[in-house]
Amino acid sequence: MKMTFRWYGFNDPIKLSQIRQIPNMTGVVTAIYDVPVGELWPVDKVESIQKELKKYNLALEVIESLPVHENIKLGASDRDHYIDIYCKNIRTLSKYGIKCICYNFMPVFDWLRTTLNYKNKDGSTSLAFLYSDYIELDKNNLHLPGWDESYTQEQLHDLLESYSNITHDTLFNNLIYFLDRVIPVCKECDINMAIHPDDPPLDIFQLPRIMSTMDDFKRLFKAIPDLHNGMTLCTGSLTAGGHNDIYKITETFSHEGRIHFAHLRNIKLLGNDGSFTECAHLSSSGDIDMYMLIKILVKNKFKGYVRPDHGRMIWNESGNPGYGLYDRALGAAYLNGLFEAAKKELY
Repeated sequence: MKMTFRWYGFNDPIKLSQIRQIPNMTGVVTAIYDVPVGELWPVDKVESIQKELKKYNLALEVIESLPVHENIKLGASDRDHYIDIYCKNIRTLSKYGIKCICYNFMPVFDWLRTTLNYKNKDGSTSLAFLYSDYIELDKNNLHLPGWDESYTQEQLHDLLESYSNITHDTLFNNLIYFLDRVIPVCKECDINMAIHPDDPPLDIFQLPRIMSTMDDFKRLFKAIPDLHNGMTLCTGSLTAGGHNDIYKITETFSHEGRIHFAHLRNIKLLGNDGSFTECAHLSSSGDIDMYMLIKILVKNKFKGYVRPDHGRMIWNESGNPGYGLYDRALGAAYLNGLFEAAKKELY
């Protein structure tokens, strides 16, 4: 296991000097955030990040994420153009020590929350998805937390309309078309692709979601058997549906060597309608027995990358909701302890 930390580049208020002080932190997970989706990543931008990280003895081996252009998901006539660019970016990243790429195949919204500042009983705030608020949203006049600056209302409307005839099977077939061309390049470069589960794992605004269940992942791995085709085990995303057995999923795919990256976070389900709030990483804080889950990873000799996923905003910290320093640092320390305990118990 290699412990990592999500870092949003040079404009991130969290400094590399702070990240390096978290025990057992081997590196960061980041991306090039100012290059439009579907364009080549400039070599000098990758070099500048690597150069800065070396000052703090931190590695960059995981990219999160190298986004997939919507025209690839849609199966548009120019998708081969965007796939070619994606493959060129993979080859560039391989020259700079990248071993894993986290990506998703979610149409339009790669995550959805109805609030970024859910008030918890302990006084902290966190991300939450409340189904009662979601069903009140008008997709033709959307104002979403964290998304208001992503598209204009007209752009969002047009994009949603373009998916009107895309079924689950169509989207899945477009994913396979993409991976059929990408995985051979990954094999050549020895880079693993780690698809992220749908977040949350249900259809959103009539948009199809195809990576929401254990059977979805089995179908994907059967279609593209090469082990470079793997997954990001996002415990919060998968558990949010209520229909998933996160321990069975972890057991099955860690045993098969399909889990290349793990986003470890806890959530608290709020009823049976898909509502949830994110919470502290501690097992007793939510609905995931984190120690049981980590024991499964250790038992199956998981050697991939881990990061503490979304944290609460605590101790009056201000910043990017879900990505503050304090609670994620606490989460990393807690996860380190669980991995150490599991290794000592099992071996």
